[in-house]
Amino acid sequence: MSITHGANLFELAEKLGLEKEEILDFSSNINPFGASNKAKKAVIEKIEQVSIYPDPEYRDLRRAIGEYAECNMDNIVLGEGATELISSYISIINPKKAIILYPSYSEYEKELNKINCEVHKYFAKKENNFKVDLEDFKNEINKENYDLVIICNPNNPTGFCFKREEIEDILKSTKSAVMLDETYIEFADKKEYSSASLVDKYENIFLIRGTSKFFSTPGIRLGYGLISNVDIKKEILKKIPLWNINIFATVMGEVMFRDKEFIENTLVHVKKEIKNLVENLNTIDYIKVYETKGNFILCEISSGKKAKELYDILLKKGMIIRDCASFEGLGENFFRVCILKTEDNKKLIDEMKKINL
Repeated sequence: MSITHGANLFELAEKLGLEKEEILDFSSNINPFGASNKAKKAVIEKIEQVSIYPDPEYRDLRRAIGEYAECNMDNIVLGEGATELISSYISIINPKKAIILYPSYSEYEKELNKINCEVHKYFAKKENNFKVDLEDFKNEINKENYDLVIICNPNNPTGFCFKREEIEDILKSTKSAVMLDETYIEFADKKEYSSASLVDKYENIFLIRGTSKFFSTPGIRLGYGLISNVDIKKEILKKIPLWNINIFATVMGEVMFRDKEFIENTLVHVKKEIKNLVENLNTIDYIKVYETKGNFILCEISSGKKAKELYDILLKKGMIIRDCASFEGLGENFFRVCILKTEDNKKLIDEMKKINL
C-alpha cells in the first residue's frame, strides 16, 4: 500500500473494518474544520448548473483569486489541482538541469525525470533543525547555472519557510526560473511569507497554490498558478485542456476566496491547534519536535526506533500518521503529523504517551 501522498482512507477503512469517518487521519495535512459553508451552500443552490459548461475564461473565479492573492488576475492560470500546473510548467520550460530544496514533495522529481532533466538536490540539514542558510543556498544555485530552482514554501515535510524578502533575494540573484510551491502558505503569516506580490514584478517566478489543504477541498481538484511571463503563460494555457475546472469547483472558488469570515476563523482555530499540539508533543520524552510554519509537524523518534513501529501501533487504534522514511534526506525514525480538532489531537497524544519506544 502506498502512502506517498497521505493515506488512502478508502483502502484503510476496508482493511481495518471501519467507516472512513471513524479513522483519524493525521497524515493528509487538510484543514480539519472543513470547507466554507457559504461555498457549500452556493453549490447546493446552483446544482442546476451541472447542465451548463463553465466560462472557458473563468473570469469570475480568476477575479476572486486575484483579490484573495492580491495579484493581477491576468497573471492567474488554473489547474486541476496543483500537480497539473507543476507538470505543465516543467514540461514547457524543459530544463536540462534543475535543483530542488530537499527533503521535499516527490512529484517535482518525478516530473523532471520524465523529461530526462539532470536533478540536483540541496538538502536542509538535521543539525541545523532543517533551517536553510540563504547565502549558501544562493551560492549553490549560481554555482551550477541551473535552468530551474524548485522550492516548497513552507516546506513539506520540514515546516521551514523563507520570508518574502528572502525569496526576492533569490529572484534577484539568479537568472534561473524559480518554481515556488505555496501549497501551505496560508498556515504561515502571509504578510511576512507569501511571495504572491512578487509575481507581478519578476518574470522568472512561477508560484503555485492549491485549495486542498487550507480550504479543505481536495475533492474539487482546484489549483492555481501565478505568472507574469507572457510567453510561458500562453504555453501553459495551450497545454491545459479546455474546461479543465468543473462547474462546481468554479462555484465554490468564486465564493470561498471571498469568504473572509471563514478565512479568519480558520486561521484562529488552526494556529491555536498547532500551538497546543506542538506543546503536547514536546511532553513525550521519546520525540524531538521541529519548528513549523505549516499545519503539520515534523517529529523524530529520539530513541532511534523506526517511525513504522509507531505508525503500526497507532493504525490499530484507527489513527494514521505519516511515516517519513520515503522522504529523501530524512531517516526511518522521522514522522509527520497534522492537526485535527482538539478532541482528536488529545486522543493522539494520549495514545502516544502510552507507547514505549
